[in-house]
Amino acid sequence: MNTIDNLAINSIRILSADAIQKANSGHPGLPLGSAPMAYELWAHHMNHNPANPEWANRDRFILSGGHGSMLLYSLLHLFGYGLTKEDLMNFRQVGSLTPGHPEYGHTVGVEATTGPLGAGMGMAVGMAMAEKHLASVFNKESYPVVDHFTYVLGGDGCMMEGISSEAFSLAGTLGLGKLIVFYDSNRISIEGSTDIAFRENVEERMKAFGFQTITVEDGTDIDAIGAAIEVAKADTEHPSFITIKTEIGFGCPAKQGKASAHGEPLGVDNIKAMRETLGWQYEEPFFVPEEVYEHYSRLAEEKADVEAAWNAMFAAYCDEYPEMEKLWEQYHTAPDAKALIENEALWLTKDKAEATRSLSGKMINILKDIMPNMIGGSADLAPSNKTAMKDAGDFSAENPAGRNLHFGVRELAMTAIGNGIMLHGGLRAYVATFFVFSDYVKPMARLSALMGVPLTFVLTHDSIGVGEDGPTHEPIEQLAMFRAMPNFHVFHPCDATETSAAWLSAATSKKTPTALVLSRQNLNPIPGSSKDALKGGYVIDDCEGTPDAILIASGSEVDLAVKAKAELTAEGKKIRVVSMPCMDIFEEQSAEYKESVLPKEVRKRVVVEALSDFGWGKYVGLDGAYVTMKSFGASGPAAKLFEKFGFTVENVVNTVKTLF
Repeated sequence: MNTIDNLAINSIRILSADAIQKANSGHPGLPLGSAPMAYELWAHHMNHNPANPEWANRDRFILSGGHGSMLLYSLLHLFGYGLTKEDLMNFRQVGSLTPGHPEYGHTVGVEATTGPLGAGMGMAVGMAMAEKHLASVFNKESYPVVDHFTYVLGGDGCMMEGISSEAFSLAGTLGLGKLIVFYDSNRISIEGSTDIAFRENVEERMKAFGFQTITVEDGTDIDAIGAAIEVAKADTEHPSFITIKTEIGFGCPAKQGKASAHGEPLGVDNIKAMRETLGWQYEEPFFVPEEVYEHYSRLAEEKADVEAAWNAMFAAYCDEYPEMEKLWEQYHTAPDAKALIENEALWLTKDKAEATRSLSGKMINILKDIMPNMIGGSADLAPSNKTAMKDAGDFSAENPAGRNLHFGVRELAMTAIGNGIMLHGGLRAYVATFFVFSDYVKPMARLSALMGVPLTFVLTHDSIGVGEDGPTHEPIEQLAMFRAMPNFHVFHPCDATETSAAWLSAATSKKTPTALVLSRQNLNPIPGSSKDALKGGYVIDDCEGTPDAILIASGSEVDLAVKAKAELTAEGKKIRVVSMPCMDIFEEQSAEYKESVLPKEVRKRVVVEALSDFGWGKYVGLDGAYVTMKSFGASGPAAKLFEKFGFTVENVVNTVKTLF
């Protein structure tokens, strides 16, 4: 290793250690051990341009071990992505550009929000899938306009988490040859040696998944690391897994190789000793010699040249294939929300009783012809979820042009992959499973919301209407769980019109993921349903004058509320029925609109929903009542279950009467 490379690597280590020490919080172990591999990759193998972080054909890099964020922040600072020394000095402080874990959309150059271990591995697989699909759509002979790698770095924790196995099993099956995984193998976890809980042969597991496996015995040998990267890039048929054996906390004599290096500052004396061990002659915290900055600046200029060459190729491509330029713009431009919403062909007719899962399937097959970049699939449930796109092909190792994704029974990885596809850019993705299995979806859906990634979730079999499969398959508390999440829209439509609204809202959302919670059983069309469903809540069946009471419902229970209203009206009661397909969007409306739907003076309110009542209190108030689930479900015909648990006209009517 020459002198400048050594200085460049140690600059990453010093900046990381100093920032963590100043914050008195953080994880120095990974940055100190992984600095050589990260430097070698970013400096000599990865195509990226600090002057244009959004360059479409850049290689992607995801730090799956997000606790080691100072590794990434140091790289972004040194390569000139706009992070200043002051930003590093404000590591983990409120409002800084250097939060504790990398956050997408907050810090330039961060490709994904990471922190939950293994999540970055799943998102990297999604990015590699997006690259492979887009290459099949756009590349022409002599014009590889989509041609880049996805690199992801993680450690033992990422490999222990089940999501990595789910994602890598699929990656091997799909032959994602542009995916390269760096395994920072330092054999240490928070509790000590990984031997206490993790003794498997990771490389053999990855071989079984279909990966090319490569091992670098010395994590400080950048020549060996560089050679391994080139071997990985040369195999275009298999994803590659590079095990790099490192020492956690490298360079700090008292901490190197120990669990204590993982998640706590090194301490002032230990950092001084580390400087001496590394031969770092500068005592001033955060100091980097000018020759190192100049070195990184030259590397950045070389990266800019790579993009310049691509830009010239892309311009020639557009000249030769103007129809592809137009298609590229369509793929990389957000859909026109106004045009879609005003397109009457996108509003399904409500001419018969139909399950909202089936109506959703119709919407998917209308939208896929309007949005050619729409791609998605299910966790082995497409026939039940109704999520297959007709005549769109199946994405596979042999057919990357297919738009139907088959995730297998891997809900957790599926959602991370969906996030990765969306983060990559150019595609609009959806993922699907049964609503009760959204428990497996939730952790990565939370990242969707946190990142502001408008991934669409199709979650079918929404209640005890599942019937004979019984309580293991009947969701109860899941709707409340998703409604509780910030920046997440949950649609529970009652018929064709509301299902159309749900899909149009999801397809045009810019920063918010959307879940479509859909019925298995057929639902009657509701005469009063309208495009006002786009407001989240609206009056679907009204009365003359001020109501005596308001029924609020969603999904299959809107029909029940309308029928109960008819009986109460016949008895002289003035009843308003409010459909609340999306509580989240209703909360985004003006105070005046919300008051017009749910006037404060009407305190007699009843919620009807075959799920948990948790979260409805703000609409029901102290004077209201609930017709909801108070327990888990049961096994039996759906109609019998609705009767058993009180979802009948008689019970709704009687519940309303208790308020008078």
